Amino acid sequence: MAPSQSILFAKAISRTASWSLSFYPQPLLNLRRHSTTGTTPSFPFINTFGFIAYLASTLAFYASPLIRHQYAIRNPSAPNPTVQINDVVFALHAVVLSAVVWSMFAKRIWGFEQGATQRVGTAILGAAIGSVFSVVAVTIFVASGPGGGFDAERWAWIDVVYAVSYIKLLITVIKYIPQVHTNYKRKSTVGWSIEQIMLDLIGGVLSVVQLVIDSLVQGDWSGVTGNPVKLGLGYVSVIFDVIFILQRYVFYREPRRGAKEVDVEDGERSRLLGEREDER
Repeated sequence: MAPSQSILFAKAISRTASWSLSFYPQPLLNLRRHSTTGTTPSFPFINTFGFIAYLASTLAFYASPLIRHQYAIRNPSAPNPTVQINDVVFALHAVVLSAVVWSMFAKRIWGFEQGATQRVGTAILGAAIGSVFSVVAVTIFVASGPGGGFDAERWAWIDVVYAVSYIKLLITVIKYIPQVHTNYKRKSTVGWSIEQIMLDLIGGVLSVVQLVIDSLVQGDWSGVTGNPVKLGLGYVSVIFDVIFILQRYVFYREPRRGAKEVDVEDGERSRLLGEREDER
């Protein structure tokens, strides 16, 4: 293995490991607390949906001869997509773990204590439905256009794959917003694992670094412009990770280790019940 290839391999494995490990702290925390309080179901729902889209687009760029051929035509100076096998493995792993976390909100399955919010938000649900309709519309447009999607210089099947990949970018932009808002309302991050954020931050930084190195080795920055989702995912993840870190350690600092953990939602319910008793 050449030195440059060794560097690429090491960066890819490090980034994949960090992001993959980031999926474990939250379900482990839920299992330890036997509760999903402090978290919102909107996040694991849209996360699962987004990673399904990411898996589909990644598989297409990695394994589809047609998509790879159309990519090469549009990017002649860097004809090979920067998608690697570790991207495929990561995407599949992410779908499974995200689905497991989402399932933890089903009390009949896990029997966990639940918070006040147990439904996926209307805006998040609307984004998922709208994304599906958008991809269907692009697919119909490409299939009915000149060349039937096989002419890379026109609207082609690679554009459908790009549409699917943009879903993941859109979801990455919006998926953290419900949890940021939940933490803000509760003035607490209890129940939300900060360890997953730290690992996600490392993965996001390494993702950007890997993409830049890939393009430098190929000697052409079209590797970046040809895979904007991978670049965008890294930047957006880092921004939200910083927000969560600020919420945890600056805005809503938690009690010192060893102090009794009290869920804010439970406290609010107790306060309301107390007020009702006083009124009686």
